[in-house]
This record gives sequence, structure tokens and C-alpha cells, in this order.
Amino acid sequence: TSVIFASLFNYDIVVDTFENNIESYQWKAVPINSDTCPKDEDIEKLLASYKSETDKKYGKFLFNIAYNILHDRLDCEECQNDTYLGVWNAIPPTRPIVFSAFITQIMRRIAINRYKNKACKKHIPSEFSVSIDDIKDMPQDNISVDTEYEAAEIGKIINVFVRSLPKRQKYIFIDRFYLAESVETIATDLSISVSTVYREIEKIKHELKFHLERNGIYL
Repeated sequence: TSVIFASLFNYDIVVDTFENNIESYQWKAVPINSDTCPKDEDIEKLLASYKSETDKKYGKFLFNIAYNILHDRLDCEECQNDTYLGVWNAIPPTRPIVFSAFITQIMRRIAINRYKNKACKKHIPSEFSVSIDDIKDMPQDNISVDTEYEAAEIGKIINVFVRSLPKRQKYIFIDRFYLAESVETIATDLSISVSTVYREIEKIKHELKFHLERNGIYL
């Protein structure tokens, strides 16, 4: 005796119930169109509102982060779209405690990756490369990071250091080394001179070096 066992996505299996085996099967690809895969209006509305609301609240801030790194409006807009998609794909399972920090991290990573790809082809003037230059004069001889200090652990040590900084130095550290903001912009935001910002950066570098060495990390 033969019966239709299942029919799913035009995939039919005919099972011989007496011999208990598959007698035959056939399948046909189903085209994806409005008939076979109609739009889910609720999902469409959710997607549209998610992007518009996120862009309204964080768009300008995220664009500035990308622009400090890339200095190209089209690249920044593409990074924003990739960031919104990255957040959408990450939540769930990720449950960020601070959403603004979470989306900033994604945007910064995407922008830096794009910068690196473009930098392989040509020189790009960027506050990202300039802010990295700010730490190039730190001693680099005999770099020895014990294997027990993995990247995550070093990150924790630096986070403790940043939290201990006075408010102004903390602002300068995050804006300069994390958001790649220009020294001039930082000076304007804090209503201080550019030379003061540079002095603060030198002080932060010295204190960070001491903090790392105190925790067994020598640069």
C-alpha cells in the first residue's frame, strides 16, 4: 500500500507502508514572489519603524563617528545601514545593557574595517590614523605581555583606568581614542585650548602606561 506521507514546499514523499521504505519522491523549487511568499505587514512596519526611530535618535551621532574615521559621506551612510542591520541581526540573542554603547561599538568596528580596506588601496586622511599617531611615541622596546593577560583581561584593566579618570580626562580619552574625534573639536566641546587638550593627552598616556605596568603589562 502506498500513501502520500508529506507535502512541504512542493516536496512529496511516497512511502510504501508494507515494506516501510520510500517508494518515490519528487520536489519542485518554489519561486519567491508575492504569491508564494506574501509580505508580512507587521514585520514590514516593525522594520521601517526600527530603522527610522534608531536613525532619528542615533543617526547623527553614528554618522560623526564614521566620518571621523572615513571622511567620506557615502561610506558613512553605508556604514550606518550596515550598523542598523548588524544591530537587528544581533538582537536577540544579545541583550545589550546600554544600547547606545552597543550600537556605537558596532558602527566603529564597521567603519574601521572599511577604513582598513580602503587604506590598503590609497592614503586616506583620517582622525582615526591621527589619533593612533598620538600613542606612537610611547616606548615600544621589549614589549612583553604575559600570556595570562588575554585581550579581554587587558580591556578590563584599561576600563578600570578610564573609570578612574577625572571627568574632563575621561571625555578626552573616549573622544580621542575611541571616537577618533579631532583635538580641535574636543577643545571646542570642553571650552579649552587645543594646547590644553594635547597636554591632557600626554598626561593620560603617561598615567595609562604606569597603570598597565602596575598590572604587569610593559610597553
